[in-house]
Amino acid sequence: MKLQSRGLISLDINGNIFDYKLYQSLESLSRTRSQRQSAKELNISHTVFNRRILKAEAKLGFKISQKVGNGTSLTREGLQLLEEYQKYLVKIEKTNNITIAGGHISSGLLETIRHPFSTNVYSSSDKDAFELAKRGAVDILTLDDPLIAYERDIDFTPIAYDHLVLISSPNSNEIESINDLNSLDFVNVTGSAQRLAWNTLKHYDIDYNIKYKVSSQFDAFKLVRNSENLNCFLNASYFKGNELLRFDTRHVISLVKVNEDKSEVDEFIDYLLNEGQQEIIKQGFEPL
Repeated sequence: MKLQSRGLISLDINGNIFDYKLYQSLESLSRTRSQRQSAKELNISHTVFNRRILKAEAKLGFKISQKVGNGTSLTREGLQLLEEYQKYLVKIEKTNNITIAGGHISSGLLETIRHPFSTNVYSSSDKDAFELAKRGAVDILTLDDPLIAYERDIDFTPIAYDHLVLISSPNSNEIESINDLNSLDFVNVTGSAQRLAWNTLKHYDIDYNIKYKVSSQFDAFKLVRNSENLNCFLNASYFKGNELLRFDTRHVISLVKVNEDKSEVDEFIDYLLNEGQQEIIKQGFEPL
């Protein structure tokens, strides 16, 4: 997919120009998972919203939205399209605000908590956010899983703890011990801290099957809840479920200081490690 800029609000994708309205729609839909709610949020009719998506799909030649249960989510291609636009905005934005990019869980935390700083937060996968950080396009990189930092011997700052809970289809048998996970089907969320769960199951010689792969924990949750005999490990900060692997999957939510020259970055990190811990607790995370 080749992207070229057209001013500050449009992108040329493979010869077709899409203005900010499409990306507004994609961003809203990624959060609400509802065309009607997104249309209301953008102050347009549901018909206009739906037509906007269908028209874009016809030009692009691939689907960017899909029905999931009673709602609508972005497809993998739709998420990639939105993330490419967000990367573009990071590149062109000239601001004194603190620019933050990172995984969906960690960036969502920093976007939600109350703080006295001016920030621009962009949500993607840890991997894509790391690519932005390597180019110096952000001030702070946030990580849902510190694996990237461990592998590259990069200093990172823990700001909270989280763990994974087991989510199962409504009519599934009750899970009481780790052996009850044997031969079950799971949904894998790429780029998440689920590696901790898979490592634990392998350690205990549990035979499990990855039946689906998705890029969003919210998509995984809906898929499990609308299926039979399906399971997934998701972050406890966002979902309530079986605490079976609580201690095996405990991990840090962390950040990496990319811009060493902006004093606001140090002040923001200091806030998160001190007064901000109470705000972090309110969002369902464990404090340091």
